[in-house]
Amino acid sequence: MKKRLECRITGRVQLVMFRDFTQRKASSLGLFGTVQNKKDGSVVVVAEGEEGKLEQLLLLLRRGSLLSRVDSIEVKWGEVTGDFSDFKIVYYGNE
Repeated sequence: MKKRLECRITGRVQLVMFRDFTQRKASSLGLFGTVQNKKDGSVVVVAEGEEGKLEQLLLLLRRGSLLSRVDSIEVKWGEVTGDFSDFKIVYYGNE
């Protein structure tokens, strides 16, 4: 069953290749969505796809990239919107 996963990740998750890590992992799982840094130092991930693949992504996000430290993840599940055609990094200025 397809679902939507929205996460806010806090900790040392900026300037440690966390967005690149997330984009690579999500794309390899066949998921669609975005990852972006927020001004408060957190990272927000929105992903859509098969629920099992989203669960796998969530486990990977909890581990984080090599240099990151994940302190917490706020998770919200929802219905698929179909707004995405790939998984991409959203850079500042495109918020």
